[in-house]
Amino acid sequence: MSVKNITTEDTHSQQSIGSFTLESGEQISDVTLAYERYGPEDAPVILICHALTGSQYAVGTADNPGWWNGLAGEECPIDTTVFQVITFNVLGGCHGSTGPATLHPHTGERYGLSFPKISIRDMVHSQFKALQLLGIHEVHAVIGGSLGGMQTLEWGLLYPDFMKQLYVLAATPYLSDYGIAFNHIGARAIQDDPAFSNGNYDKNEQLQGFEIARMAGMVTYRSGTLFQKRFDRNQSESLFDIQSYLDYQGEKIKERFDANSYLYLLEAMNHHDISRGRGTLKDAAGLYKAKLYTVSFQHDLLYPKELIEPLSQITPDSEHCHVETDYGHDGFLVEFSYWGAWIKDKLNEGAVN
Repeated sequence: MSVKNITTEDTHSQQSIGSFTLESGEQISDVTLAYERYGPEDAPVILICHALTGSQYAVGTADNPGWWNGLAGEECPIDTTVFQVITFNVLGGCHGSTGPATLHPHTGERYGLSFPKISIRDMVHSQFKALQLLGIHEVHAVIGGSLGGMQTLEWGLLYPDFMKQLYVLAATPYLSDYGIAFNHIGARAIQDDPAFSNGNYDKNEQLQGFEIARMAGMVTYRSGTLFQKRFDRNQSESLFDIQSYLDYQGEKIKERFDANSYLYLLEAMNHHDISRGRGTLKDAAGLYKAKLYTVSFQHDLLYPKELIEPLSQITPDSEHCHVETDYGHDGFLVEFSYWGAWIKDKLNEGAVN
């Protein structure tokens, strides 16, 4: 029997959700969410949620592999021959979804900092609306790492009957003070750059403050052990290799991401707290209906095991996995051969049950 796959035209597309009201009560007109969609049309759906500087391109293409290529794709742990996989660019993003870089429908100018503040819950609500319009009224699982994990946690609380499973990688039930501190450094580096011009910069490439923000972030995404193994104080000309690496990452972020979007998503992360408006953390944890799988990564400075594992301990029908790695927080983006089988087994087990 042949399997009918998502058409090429639908693989990378956009979904208009019309006017959208935020948690704050503010309204955005003509909201669009860009998405990537792969797999058999009638297969169980897995929703992937991306991290801070990620995009909808989780699987990608042969010429341009996505940021989770190897974990998601044909014959991968998240197998697009078995499951239909959808990833949205978040509300407030800059890869086709409505955000600060979008032209305002009435003024024709970029929103910039006039774009209303958004929350993790706003991201989830907007994606839910888009899924409904795409004719998807339930999913097998929601999975994401970092900011994507924050979204996944909220998915299970905002729409508890919408999925069977939740996979939260390298994300905590609330952002720690340590995480907020580094976000603050990054935000100030951008905002205090004269070229930022209160969000009205002409070109992203002019923002040296954005480079510094990215460098500060990169230091927290990887472990000191990994840096030592990879660079070992090696030097080329006047710079140490670690310095050249950070300079490269600073330049690269300006080519693929919008500084205002970066600020908005940092702020959304800062205010992430699943217990907000839901009582205690234990009260919130008790509201999950889907099976919750949490994953922590060794040396993760921002989202340590000590803040992730306790959530699984107070959540009914939950399970935790700790991955030993030198990659730290970025562990959820690499070394799939070490931990991807655990995800695959749980996904397939849940699909059968």
